[in-house]
Amino acid sequence: MQPSPDSYKILGVDPGTNILGYAILEVSGKQVKIITFGVIKLFKEENQALKLKEIFLQVQEIIESYLPKYLAIEAPFYGKNVQSMLKLGRAQGVAIAAGITMGLEVNEYSPKLIKKSVTGNGNASKEQVSAMLESILKVKIQSEYHDATDALATAYCHYNQHGFGTGTKEKLAGGWKSFLQQNPERIKKQGPGK
Repeated sequence: MQPSPDSYKILGVDPGTNILGYAILEVSGKQVKIITFGVIKLFKEENQALKLKEIFLQVQEIIESYLPKYLAIEAPFYGKNVQSMLKLGRAQGVAIAAGITMGLEVNEYSPKLIKKSVTGNGNASKEQVSAMLESILKVKIQSEYHDATDALATAYCHYNQHGFGTGTKEKLAGGWKSFLQQNPERIKKQGPGK
């Protein structure tokens, strides 16, 4: 797939049945900027079926509002809780269905690949991912929920994975270690015995 010379948008989604994160990145040449990111809160919905319906409708509404070309979505990771895994899989499937229905090209990424694409380390913490995104995208990210930042990271992963990030990989080459050397004020010191 060749990158389009025109401006285009990527919708990143971090699926969840209580909180779903979303983000829109706009790409124009080698310039990448955040258009919006946030969360869809689903706590008030009475049952899983209503939550899934709400995910479908709200993802479609985001697509209608911002007209992205691509949907990048985080794949549920295998955990010990099978019920949680099933719920996440359903939320992911419904978000994908909304994207396909609206004509988006859909790509799925593992949590490890997303973290590696942003920080150079597949085991990076959510705080490390957020700090690196701030550095790369040159914005202050203030989000109540990590789900929105995860969605932003997923969109940025798509940008990098498809060669759209040409010229950006040099910035990521040093990964987290290089970032800390350039931003020593970001290091949190821990007391003895911690």
